[in-house]
Amino acid sequence: MSDVTAGGSTPESGPGQAAVPEGLVAAVVELVHTGPVLLGAYTLAELTAVDAIVDFLEARPSDEVLAEAVRSLSARQLLVTGSDGRQVQVRGDLGIAVAFQQRARMVLDARATGTAPGEPWRTLLIPQPENIFLVVRIDALGVHELGLFPADKTFDDLIDWLPKGDLADAEPHKDTTAVLSESSRAALVTVTKYTAEGSVETAGSSSDLVLARQNDRLHVFGRSPDNPATLIPRQMDGKTVRDTLTDLLA
Repeated sequence: MSDVTAGGSTPESGPGQAAVPEGLVAAVVELVHTGPVLLGAYTLAELTAVDAIVDFLEARPSDEVLAEAVRSLSARQLLVTGSDGRQVQVRGDLGIAVAFQQRARMVLDARATGTAPGEPWRTLLIPQPENIFLVVRIDALGVHELGLFPADKTFDDLIDWLPKGDLADAEPHKDTTAVLSESSRAALVTVTKYTAEGSVETAGSSSDLVLARQNDRLHVFGRSPDNPATLIPRQMDGKTVRDTLTDLLA
């Protein structure tokens, strides 16, 4: 079982970050390249309590909810007091999730409407330098299912989950509101770059892509450069949705 110590610093961590055991990341990366590594399912409060989710993506749970999450993690021995009594250790798969989350400086946040029962309504992709992703799938009950996946598998799953169809023409005067309201499935995909100081992440530049399936046609929209609050049809220039998302994460 791998323990990640919160509040420490090692050659694989910076000031204010969790201290990661030497060799842990390399060993897990090698394992991911042979297939997905599933890291369990947790509530938002549990992930927030150990800083395993990017700060600006979610509203912070109340202190009472966080305290209950800490008790739950402690009861399952996923969170234990360090030997000096001032630090805590995040154990097992949750510790691995913390180690990989703190390495990232970009996140893809995809939210979909028209999902079926048992299907996630939101997916977070947190890219790693080794061409793998920490993936968080969130269901309607707020359960966050975590895993590490090779890049190809990550994109296959994402494209399969997003709205699909033959690309519709990007007509300049298309009624965006009508298309979205009449779509059988739609998704907002936001790619955000961010900076981190210690364990606190701050959002920087971001790009949005909106997908909507209407009558088996896929409409693609982006933010207007003149008025970011307005969506306009996006010219795909012969690229697929997968190509476009890959470019946003480059």
